[in-house]
Amino acid sequence: MATCGEVLVKLLEDYGVEQVFGIPGVHTVELYRGLARSSINHVTPRHEQGAGFMADGYARTSGKPGVCFIITGPGMTNITTAMGQAYADSIPMLVISSVQSRSQLGGGRGKLHELPNQSALVGGVAALSHTLMSASELPGVLARAFALFQAGRPRPVHIEIPLDVLVEEADELLTSVPVHIDRAGAAPSAVSRMTELLAGAQRPLILAGGGAIDAAAELTELAELLDAPVALTINAKGMLPSSHPLLIGSTQSLVATRALVADADVVLAIGTELAETDYDVTFAGGFEIPGKLLRVDIDPDQTVRNYPPHVALVADSRNAAQALLSALSHKPLAERRNDWGQVRAARLREDLAATWDAPTLAQTRFLETVLHELPNAVFVGDSTQPVYTGNLTFNPERPRRWFNSSTGYGTLGYALPAAIGAWLGGNLEHGARPPVVCLIGDGGLQFTLPELASAVEARTPVIILLWNNQGYEEIKKYMVNRAIEPVGVDIYTPDFIGVAKALGCAAEAISSAEHLRGALRAATDRQGPTLIEIDQTQWMKAVAQ
Repeated sequence: MATCGEVLVKLLEDYGVEQVFGIPGVHTVELYRGLARSSINHVTPRHEQGAGFMADGYARTSGKPGVCFIITGPGMTNITTAMGQAYADSIPMLVISSVQSRSQLGGGRGKLHELPNQSALVGGVAALSHTLMSASELPGVLARAFALFQAGRPRPVHIEIPLDVLVEEADELLTSVPVHIDRAGAAPSAVSRMTELLAGAQRPLILAGGGAIDAAAELTELAELLDAPVALTINAKGMLPSSHPLLIGSTQSLVATRALVADADVVLAIGTELAETDYDVTFAGGFEIPGKLLRVDIDPDQTVRNYPPHVALVADSRNAAQALLSALSHKPLAERRNDWGQVRAARLREDLAATWDAPTLAQTRFLETVLHELPNAVFVGDSTQPVYTGNLTFNPERPRRWFNSSTGYGTLGYALPAAIGAWLGGNLEHGARPPVVCLIGDGGLQFTLPELASAVEARTPVIILLWNNQGYEEIKKYMVNRAIEPVGVDIYTPDFIGVAKALGCAAEAISSAEHLRGALRAATDRQGPTLIEIDQTQWMKAVAQ
């Protein structure tokens, strides 16, 4: 007879799950009973937080939910940080955990891994947290999870299964059929109102976020039809290629870009929260949208947050963009102001380029050097100087090629495990996955340094670019600027090269752009991970010469 745990694996396969991240424990072994016989690959991180970050990176490159098997108690408290990052960025993640037997729930009897209310603990970082009280509920709750991933705002879902339910006989559930749901279409009335405003606009502008990432082709066509400059959030980078004449990048926090947005008479915001970490990263305030704001989002609650809309449309971004394109193609467009569109976007790019200081230019050259050697690379970033710079200056050629934890929830240590997941989720191109580059600082790497061993074990050839400035430099600057004597930011810096080699990685330190190019070429020939250490001071001196 098949147990609930075995049926779970079978149902996950039916939903197309190909990868699971988890650390087997005495309270999850029944989840693993059928795993070895399945087609699902399993990767063991060194910490449950790493499992969550791996699932996050996997979801971002594959477009599929990242799935984790997690033990009750400490496993769930460990993964909540990763769930918080995924929740903030609307990333689909399915966390399946064990929990105490039904008769022991909330008992407070000192059972192994016991929490008073595990579901309540994770409720704030999950769109849904459900306790499975019988095996018969399993198909229904999985359908709820995948309905959210397929047609709603995709955020983490947590399903906890009591230990006694995991071993229940569940043969009758093996014939359960997966549920597939289409995303919401665009209401004709809202499309009509938006079409009238966009057609009559003299200075239209588009603000696109990560929620619109699958609508890149349609939004590009829409921007070209309207001659509308396009600003992208960090998670939307690549929706327009770097050379596109209407692209104004991810510079919404800068004065020049804010002036352009304020000058627009109609603004289409699609798949974006219009939130602080993309539109006011310096916390200065002052981002304004005085023009008529049109908002498109899959989440009705989000359409009215931060900036109230003139017209709101609850729909899938791609469906909405297609509907707007169709309607506008049959509509005469008002004459655009002659200094708008491509002209204004080009002027803005020139103005911004003239403002970059020496450190920004040096870090941009660092990113460009990497991109020159690895033109189709996926960049997975942490909170570190080159990532902050790249958020402003770097524009990949395709979506899902640049994402990081420096915005939104903003956790440290994300990049290394997320890069492992990103490589595993990468789609094959010309018979191979695109290379994955992890951009991380010396402070952030120490949060999840043991995951180097996970990368070795999983044979994931991620390239870790370690930007070493011997401490928490950005926070130190922030303290000094606020007249606070720096404390706790000049941390001990270990021998990263020695540690990486001890964990089974190839590792070397570089001191110039040419040295970096050679190290990158060598890394691409390996089947395992490579750590390349860049001393910030040395790099700045080298590029200044």
